[in-house]
Amino acid sequence: MSFRTNLRLISRAAWIAAFVCYAGLAILIHFLIPLNTHPGDIGTWPLAGQRAFNYLLPLFFLIIVPFYGYIYADAKRRGMRYVMWTLLAIFVPDLIGIILYFILRDPLPAECAKCHTIVLARFAFCPNCGAVTRPVCPQCGKTLDQAWSNCGYCGTKVPAVHTGMNRV
Repeated sequence: MSFRTNLRLISRAAWIAAFVCYAGLAILIHFLIPLNTHPGDIGTWPLAGQRAFNYLLPLFFLIIVPFYGYIYADAKRRGMRYVMWTLLAIFVPDLIGIILYFILRDPLPAECAKCHTIVLARFAFCPNCGAVTRPVCPQCGKTLDQAWSNCGYCGTKVPAVHTGMNRV
């Protein structure tokens, strides 16, 4: 998928929340800076440094909040527990929750070639019509990757003809 398509997954509410967080924090910092006048405090910094701090620190929220919106929409689209993953991304510190989501997320669902139902990637058969959506090992019955020539579980040679599926 293209970057532009992925950006469209982020809801308007997430973008609005990001801009509200940015503006609110920038205004809050703007009014708090003059109150700090002790030596070494931000109020004693040069004006350019104060303004950079004022507008660049809140920029973090302008970047991170849409990530949470993307995780919510992407996990929902993949049939995952989207609320749980969004909360993990928010509350696990140091952006580790976001990194974990991108490492552990499920593959995108596929469309059944026979009945055009959206089927989660972990299913080998369409729950609507029963058609094969992913190749299955004739020996052990476990799902196979399209590129495998031998079963990764039992070592059986896989027939050359695989039942293909169309990616959504």
